[in-house]
Amino acid sequence: MSERKFIFFTGGVVSSLGKGIACSSLGLLLQSRGYHVTILKLDPYINVDPGTMSPYQHGEVYVTEDGAETDLDLGHYERFLNNNMARFNNATSGQIYYDVIQRERRGDYLGATVQVIPHITDAIMETMVQAGSNTQADIVIVEIGGTVGDIESQPFLEAIRQFRLREPENTLVVHLTLVPYISSAKELKTKPTQHSVMRLREIGIQPDVLLCRSDRTLESSEKEKIGLFCNVTPKHVIDAPDVETIYEVPIQYAENGFDQLVLNRLHLPLNELDFSLWRSKVERYKKVEQEVRIAICGKYVNLLDAYKSITESFIHAGMENDVKVVLKWVNAEQLNPENVDEMLSGQDGILIPGGFGERGISGKLTAISYARQNLVPFFGICLGLQCAVIEYARNVLGMEEADSTEFNPKTSFPVIDLMEHQRSIKKLGGTMRLGSYPCKLDGSTKAFGAYKAELIHERHRHRFEFNNQFRTMFDNGDFIFSGQSPDGELIEMIELKDHPWFVGCQFHPELKSRVARAHPLFREFVAAALRKKNTL
Repeated sequence: MSERKFIFFTGGVVSSLGKGIACSSLGLLLQSRGYHVTILKLDPYINVDPGTMSPYQHGEVYVTEDGAETDLDLGHYERFLNNNMARFNNATSGQIYYDVIQRERRGDYLGATVQVIPHITDAIMETMVQAGSNTQADIVIVEIGGTVGDIESQPFLEAIRQFRLREPENTLVVHLTLVPYISSAKELKTKPTQHSVMRLREIGIQPDVLLCRSDRTLESSEKEKIGLFCNVTPKHVIDAPDVETIYEVPIQYAENGFDQLVLNRLHLPLNELDFSLWRSKVERYKKVEQEVRIAICGKYVNLLDAYKSITESFIHAGMENDVKVVLKWVNAEQLNPENVDEMLSGQDGILIPGGFGERGISGKLTAISYARQNLVPFFGICLGLQCAVIEYARNVLGMEEADSTEFNPKTSFPVIDLMEHQRSIKKLGGTMRLGSYPCKLDGSTKAFGAYKAELIHERHRHRFEFNNQFRTMFDNGDFIFSGQSPDGELIEMIELKDHPWFVGCQFHPELKSRVARAHPLFREFVAAALRKKNTL
């Protein structure tokens, strides 16, 4: 029997209650008590990974250091724990079934009939155990995607039931549920939670702790009622009311004794909680009154989860600059030269995020031109860099046909193709540069001033590179290739010399920003926006 501890998080009533934040917050508290913690996200969809899914379906695709395309919750895990996750920290039903089918094709099951039980559930349990073994974690937190009652997540829940049966002393189940407030009745309603726990118990899982999301604090009488009907003691009913920022959640849990309860239940020593730096940083940020305004011009602005890591990176950068970053979401498909002044005037900075395809490109080029001409601090990420190169080529260098085959895949007229297809790495029949790659910085640039280092490593997720045959045409003293691959073959960063702050990067810096340390590029971009605001 393993001495490693496993904490399972399930969700009930409705989706999007914040299981990822809850797992991350508890993980941070346990880590702050001296335990080595890792987190595994189990997603019930059949896709092998979210890499081919629309952001409107799944939100942001979070890329790990080792190049895995994963669920956005892994971003929360990294930002809270300040540890890098890897491909073994996320598994989907598709991955599990694909692995089992491959084993069956090899004859690994010796002619047995392959079934959900035991073959799929055994593979799920192997994934849980492997996540702990790969990191040598003391505690593995396992987040089950979806909501109890969904048919897709039943194999995962069955695997938990079996795992608990094998190791009752080393496991704990936390059920995150909703306790809604009905304004007309002026009371919190516990019935949804009762029904959610009933469904879980029908599967054979009795939760040890109930984490109750609400817009207000639960009274002791309400906790007693929930505990009575859900077969848990009232002290194991933890209320989780809404907070101003997600980074308050660990503070809230600490005050409610959530981590102490968990450690006692798992028979682990209650080491001292070293949590003061996190608490002081968050509480200081809540008191900040100065603001800067940043416009984000993208095409997925109707679903902000598509840019989750970017929004969190601005919070981290705001913490280090003692300023609140107020984001304005601008739909790139609706932006044009006629309305650009109305849409972007008064903004202290403009960011163009990553993306794929030609939709919204015209609006992004318009935003970049506005930032360049009006000396508004500009930050281009991935596609944002590519658009910045094309805008500069068209409007400064006079290359009116400058474009990219990514933006015009079916064009029949000649273009100056400033972006060439990445051919070195293949994925699912296409090509993609994924994961961490090195970048060498020019020591006289804003990029170097941000990082204070000549060699950096950043995470990529893109298919197109700058076309090297056009390098000399940009060599005019104002346009700078500030970052390149160590062999000089790939352009990683660009900037404009005679501009307050105009920087583009081929990689995704938002994936490495943390509460403990804001990403240098976001930190300096916000600082530049603050300087602009203060000089007006």
